[in-house]
Amino acid sequence: MTPLSTQDRLDGVALLVLRLGLVWFIFLWAAHKIITPAQYQGLAQHYDGVSLDNAQTYALAGAQIAICLLALFGIMRLFSYGALLVMHFFTVTRRLDGFLDPFALNERGFPIHRNQVIDLAVLAAMIALILLIRRDNFSIGGWLRRRAGTFKWWM
Repeated sequence: MTPLSTQDRLDGVALLVLRLGLVWFIFLWAAHKIITPAQYQGLAQHYDGVSLDNAQTYALAGAQIAICLLALFGIMRLFSYGALLVMHFFTVTRRLDGFLDPFALNERGFPIHRNQVIDLAVLAAMIALILLIRRDNFSIGGWLRRRAGTFKWWM
């Protein structure tokens, strides 16, 4: 295994920071499903017309947290990073109305759709993480790839 160049280390650190931030973002949403399941159940009913009980909500949160842990350590990177992207994309599709009116204000003058703008930035960051997966050197998958000497999509 050859040592990393300075540029490879910088790229790896940048992607580590990006990955940690994105995992934390999704983890918070998943953890809130455990902390306040009724809130998520109300959202699922409102946006998707789906009724969930506590056990289903906890199971969904558990699966999301498991994916967050895989992504946190960079294990099965294409799967775990892709799953983060799919989870977030699902949320983005539920809030399309805010993209059509990004400057809407409530009666007190507060912007009501600015979270949708944040959603787009996070979605772009997740796409970038996947596109730069070969430069993700400070992950278990990156370490395995360097050790094997070749890129393998499942790492």
